[in-house]
Amino acid sequence: MSAPSLVVGTAGHIDHGKTSLVRTLTGVDLDRLPEEQARGITIALGFTPLDLADGRRVGMVDVPGHERLVRTMISGATGIDAALLCVSAVDGAMPQTREHLAILNLLGIEQGAVVVTMADLVDEELLELALEDVADAVSGTFLEGTPILPFSAIDGRGKEEVLGVLASFTQPSRRSTGPFRMPVDRTFSRPGFGTVATGTVWSGKLDDGDTLQVLPEGHKARVRGIEVHGEKVDTAHAGRRTALNLAGIETDDVSRGTVLATRGVPCTSMMDVRYHHLPDAVPLADGASVRILLGTAERLARLHVAEPLEEDDELEGGISVWAQLRLEAPLPCMPGDRFVLRRTSPLQTLGGGEVVDPWAPKLRKRDRERAAEQLQRLQGGDVAVWLERAGEAGLSTDDWRERSDEHVGKALGDRLFAPNVVVRLQGALLEALAQYHHEQPLSLGAHRRELRRGRLAHLPDKVFDALVDELSATSALVVEGPLVRIDGFSVELTDAQRALSDKLLGEIRAAGLGGRALKDLGGAEEAPALLRLLEVGGQIGEVSGVGWVSSEALAELRSQVKTWFGGHDALSPADFKELTGLTRKAAIPLLEWLDAQRLTRRQGDTRVAGPAVG
Repeated sequence: MSAPSLVVGTAGHIDHGKTSLVRTLTGVDLDRLPEEQARGITIALGFTPLDLADGRRVGMVDVPGHERLVRTMISGATGIDAALLCVSAVDGAMPQTREHLAILNLLGIEQGAVVVTMADLVDEELLELALEDVADAVSGTFLEGTPILPFSAIDGRGKEEVLGVLASFTQPSRRSTGPFRMPVDRTFSRPGFGTVATGTVWSGKLDDGDTLQVLPEGHKARVRGIEVHGEKVDTAHAGRRTALNLAGIETDDVSRGTVLATRGVPCTSMMDVRYHHLPDAVPLADGASVRILLGTAERLARLHVAEPLEEDDELEGGISVWAQLRLEAPLPCMPGDRFVLRRTSPLQTLGGGEVVDPWAPKLRKRDRERAAEQLQRLQGGDVAVWLERAGEAGLSTDDWRERSDEHVGKALGDRLFAPNVVVRLQGALLEALAQYHHEQPLSLGAHRRELRRGRLAHLPDKVFDALVDELSATSALVVEGPLVRIDGFSVELTDAQRALSDKLLGEIRAAGLGGRALKDLGGAEEAPALLRLLEVGGQIGEVSGVGWVSSEALAELRSQVKTWFGGHDALSPADFKELTGLTRKAAIPLLEWLDAQRLTRRQGDTRVAGPAVG
């Protein structure tokens, strides 16, 4: 099969010969619906292939021209690579001609030509005037300077010239990478096959048998057949008119306006855009309600301008601005997608533009200038803006892959952050640690989780740990076991604190293996911290159920136990009481402590030598 490498759409006012042009070129009448044939107008989108002399196959899209069907016209025009603007030689450029032309411009169509139809109905002088009228109408648009071709579906004049122009159109670059996306413009059920959805593939590729999602609802379906213009193929490619036979889903769940996609396509209710307000459009107030048409979908939305306006806070005709669209329902889209805005009532095209950030944070008036600066950078290719906008939440690696494959930002744990955000988080951690040292001057450091509060409470464990490790690697802070302290920090005791520490140590040493509980050591506020310092200094140890015991007493106990097992196979509680002179109340906790030290190992009611006995 010759690959359909180009999609060309017709455009123009109602009854200006669009369908007749396609029928003359292809031999196919696209007015197939009974109501279309009865009324003589195109209501639905029509599609048919056209093989060119150079072997390429063009997908022809015939769109309706009636003003009430502009939404359908946009659905067809958003997937085309080039346009043939049809203008009747009898009527000349009409209101819908100009609206269709404006829409094609807003959708970023760059190739096309003008076909002046019904040339057989006027004399040469009127035809010449019609050609001049059309040249004036397309001035300043993408069609300025393109061929203007007289054409008649009756006598066939201009057919070869139109075919020649079609052959001159070049195949645009396609998004061959990235997620597969196909906005659905038509669905139907075929007997023996089930649900069939058609559209123009916008990006990526899809193999027969793949599973895809129906967005925005999220239904899943399996592809069990792919056709391009009636011919079965194994793979669907970007830029081709495609029909997909879907299994596991009903036709009603794949309506026009949905998008078939494989992965990584955001469904947003808030997008930042570059918007152009048409010169002859009515002024538009900031926050006004509008209709957005993107792909084959339509949503109600409000437009909020992302840069300062004049005092009346209105968009005047001809202005281009950064803006945010807040939608009433999620819409699948990606950066670079083109859209059109229309009034909610009366229906009128206002303007359009390009999606810049479909993951946009909510725009606040006080942040307008910063948002405009970020969007300008983002549209210019500076993808690091997405990390800046994610702020201290960062982006997961999966979220980042949806946006870009560039290696930017800084990784903390399993998330990416803008470098300036990492610096800000490091500052917050050091500030929290300094505050801890100020409030706990007798503590050698804070436990990690004690610091993950306040400004840092939102950080996941992996990110917080990576932040600590990052600062430790730069020697800004020191990690010793479970404790974290600022580099250079040390505990400095006052004379009174040193005296209290000596007193506590003396009482604990005097108690021997009987130990001393905190409550028995006096209620001094600083006692707990001083005891921990003595513990860290290796002078005392804490035994659960006993209290604080001096290191000398514990060392003597270890020696006694090792000596015992030099001549005995087991140590009973009675033996231990006799060995140490302790009561059962103190003996049992110390036996359990010996178990934890691996000097003993419990076996029934007795202990045997543990691995640490040697």
